[in-house]
Amino acid sequence: MPRYRLDIEYDGRAYAGWQRQADLTTVQHAIEVAIMSATGERVTIRAAGRTDAGVHATGQVAHADLTRDWDAFKLQGALNAHLKLASEAVAILAVEQVSDDFDARFSASARHYLYVILNRRAQPALMRGNVWHVPKVLDADAMHQAAQRLLGKHDFTTFRSVQCQSASPVKTLDRLDVSRDGELIEVRASARSFLHNQVRSMVGSLKKVGEGGWDADDLEAALKAADRARCGQVSPPDGLYLVKVDY
Repeated sequence: MPRYRLDIEYDGRAYAGWQRQADLTTVQHAIEVAIMSATGERVTIRAAGRTDAGVHATGQVAHADLTRDWDAFKLQGALNAHLKLASEAVAILAVEQVSDDFDARFSASARHYLYVILNRRAQPALMRGNVWHVPKVLDADAMHQAAQRLLGKHDFTTFRSVQCQSASPVKTLDRLDVSRDGELIEVRASARSFLHNQVRSMVGSLKKVGEGGWDADDLEAALKAADRARCGQVSPPDGLYLVKVDY
């Protein structure tokens, strides 16, 4: 049974997250319907990351098992044609036939996220729903310096959703960089895996640093407390993107 890797882009505003849910519009369901329409096969696809409602992706990866061999280029075109016809905010960027031991979720060695903050007084017009609008001026340099306190292996309970299903709150954070480009502040986070809402929780706490309400010591103290109540505001899903998965 041939296995295919799908590289995927989507606008999360239109969906109740990645994972298929009864009576809700999800990215997984949209792609599975497109596969059914293109190939006649009912399949369940597995993704590298089960993004939440409103979260976007420019580099999501999933895999699908089909019963017959398909030309990867033609399969990509057929899937995109059906997605477009259904007015889905999803695009299949690439299709590749892979070995049977490839697993979009469990073979991943790192996941990379980008969070975008629009830091200006005026609200967004063109980027509405794709950034977090913060009108108060933020100190991106202070945010970056504080972010370095979160690197490494820690108990990230403070930055973990109470609904998180991970067996352990301990994760290793490889990268957490904050930079400014004009009115945009970008937060880039990399790790093998993340807890539910971890990136959005860290970004919300870094915002407190950028506003001057916290300093780096306060952020580190919140981390060490391992207490969800010590987390800053959880940032909205609007600005979060899954941008790359390493294998």
